[in-house]
Amino acid sequence: MGFGVFIHRSDSIYDDSPAERYQFPPQYLGRVEACVGDWIVYYEPRKIAETRGYFAIARVERVVPDPTAPGMYLALIEPGSYLDFVHPVPFSDADGVIELGVLNEEGRISGRAQAAVRALSPDDFDRIIRLGLDDSEPLLPRVDDDAPVAGFHEEQAPFLFEQNRERVSSLSSRIVRDRVFRRVVLRAYDERCAISGLKLINGGGRAEVAAAHIRPVEANGPDIVSNGLALSGTAHWMFDRGLISLSDDLEILISRQANDPDGVRAFINRSGRAIAPRKAFERPHPHFLQWHRQHCFKQ
Repeated sequence: MGFGVFIHRSDSIYDDSPAERYQFPPQYLGRVEACVGDWIVYYEPRKIAETRGYFAIARVERVVPDPTAPGMYLALIEPGSYLDFVHPVPFSDADGVIELGVLNEEGRISGRAQAAVRALSPDDFDRIIRLGLDDSEPLLPRVDDDAPVAGFHEEQAPFLFEQNRERVSSLSSRIVRDRVFRRVVLRAYDERCAISGLKLINGGGRAEVAAAHIRPVEANGPDIVSNGLALSGTAHWMFDRGLISLSDDLEILISRQANDPDGVRAFINRSGRAIAPRKAFERPHPHFLQWHRQHCFKQ
C-alpha cells in the first residue's frame, strides 16, 4: 500500500467518475495497484483553465479490468471515501512546489510531474491534505511547525508519525466530512438555496441553508460537490421526503403527493429550475439525480 496522485481533468476523455472509479491504460497498472487499500490525491493539471490543482482525496478499494473497454483498467474507489478539499491546493506557491517528490536531485521539476499516476510520499500527502482541509476552524489535527524542539531532533519523529496517522484516520470521520462537505457545497451555491433562490444570513453571519446529499450517505452517496445541493430547511425537508426532485436539466419536479402543490410552486424560484453553480463540475450530476428520482421521489 502507498499514497498516490491520480491526474484527472474535468474534461477528461476517460470514463472517470472521481468518487466511484478511475479509468487508466495498462502502463499505469503497477503504480495503481501499489495504491490499493490506501489514499490517493486527485490533481488537475495547471494547463486547464481555472485548474483546481490538488482538489480531492479518495481511497482505492481494488483494481479490475474495464469490462466495457478492452485493454483498460478501473481503479474502484472505496464507497464513502471521496472528499473534496475545502481549499484546492495549487501545484506551487511562493515557497515552491507543494509536492516535493516531483523534484529531481538538482531541485528542478522532473518528468514525474507529467505522469498521470505517481507515488506520493507520506510527507507530501500530509502537506497536501493539511493545506486542502485547512480553515480558520481546524478540521483535522495539525503539526505545529513553530513548536520548540525538546531534546534531539530525532526524538520528534515518533510524534510526527502519530500526528500524521491521526490525520489520516480522521479522513473517515463523519464529523469532519460533514463539515467539509457543507463548506464546499455552500461555496459552490454562494450560500443560496437552489430551490427557492433565497440567500438568508442569520444574525450570527451563518447561512440559513444546509448542504444536502442528493444520494444520501446511508445509500453510499459520496461527499462530492456534484452530489450536493444547498437547500433551506423547508426545501431540504421536501427533497428528503420525495415531495420535490430535479430532472437532469435541473427542472424542479413536484410530486403528485404534495398536499399543497400551489404552495410549493409559490415557494420555488420563478424560473422553475434549480439554481446551479457556475462551474460545470460542481453542478448536480445526472447519475445522482436519477438515483433520487428512482428511490426518493414520489411521482
